[in-house]
Amino acid sequence: METSHHFNFPRLIMLIFVSFFVLPVLSNFTSFLFGDSLIDAGNNDYLFTLSKANLPPYGVDFKPSGGLPTGRFTNGRTISDIVGQALGGKSFQPPYLSPNTEPFDAIATGINYASGSAGVLDETGFLFIGRVPLREQVNNFQQTRTYLVRMLGESGTREFLQKTIFSLTIGSNDVLNYVQPTIPFLGQGKVSPTTFQDFLISNLTVQLKRLYELGGRKFIVAGIGPLGCIPFVRALNLLPTGKCSTEVNELIQGYNAKLKLVLNRLNREMGPEAIFIYANSYDIFMSMIINYHRYGFDDASEPCCGGYFPPFVCFLGRNTNATSVLCNDRSKYVFWDAYHPTEAANVIIAKELLDGDETKSFPINIRQLYNYNP
Repeated sequence: METSHHFNFPRLIMLIFVSFFVLPVLSNFTSFLFGDSLIDAGNNDYLFTLSKANLPPYGVDFKPSGGLPTGRFTNGRTISDIVGQALGGKSFQPPYLSPNTEPFDAIATGINYASGSAGVLDETGFLFIGRVPLREQVNNFQQTRTYLVRMLGESGTREFLQKTIFSLTIGSNDVLNYVQPTIPFLGQGKVSPTTFQDFLISNLTVQLKRLYELGGRKFIVAGIGPLGCIPFVRALNLLPTGKCSTEVNELIQGYNAKLKLVLNRLNREMGPEAIFIYANSYDIFMSMIINYHRYGFDDASEPCCGGYFPPFVCFLGRNTNATSVLCNDRSKYVFWDAYHPTEAANVIIAKELLDGDETKSFPINIRQLYNYNP
């Protein structure tokens, strides 16, 4: 007698595969990463863009690639790479746009959607041409979720995503675009700093809620760091060594305060089954710049790679002597190039966020988040 449910052999094979091979992997560290060049692991290599880190000496200290560039905008590992390793990750999250990235990677490690020069706002970074704004990054995750449902089913996908960490590191480029005098923001006139902060927060909140609707339950949302102290902004404002732009940093501190309030509200509304952590990268980084000697650095103002003046080019030309573009000891510099920290700085930030107290990561730290069962 025929039934309406026909026997689906490929589906059965998939279920057996999932139960034997996939489910044991679920105990591994998995994370979905959204953001900008601070955590991009190579997505921009697959775009037509001026924002790329695909030439030496980028990646010079990245051991898995043998010191070759991977599209990471630093000399070694990003903060996300270091956090993942500390929590038992066996390999790094592959870039979503890489042709080698498979749907199964989403289950084994998670996926990196971050894109250099991207922002919370769609128009941020338009001068660099290609980039993937946060809204599109979330769209890309939505595609990944469709694959997960095919492999794990809807309830299996929901269960998997409950354990997975969703990490967002974004907003720096929005601020840089806002403070640069040459770039018109949303038409001709610039909106007030307060309006700008609120606009950024409301757009970010929309995407956080989308990720929650798609199944995200454990979130790390990084505040914006002290961009007033990066070599690019200091050169833009003609500031002497050791001085930061107070105006830029005050704008960021106002934004971060509002971000923390929003995350607290989301925790009240959606907790305890969902938790949103505020990663206080601003204070951690500021402490490192002010007390750089205590952290083992010799220089907290100049970039290790590239010149001290615009355009801050950091790449080795064919006939360039490596020593002329690179500092002698990369572990002694806070800044790798005009915008990004060195791996040595990233290690310190990652450690503070992993195991720090409530002043570093609120309401709990990342290690506690990893062990949190909603």
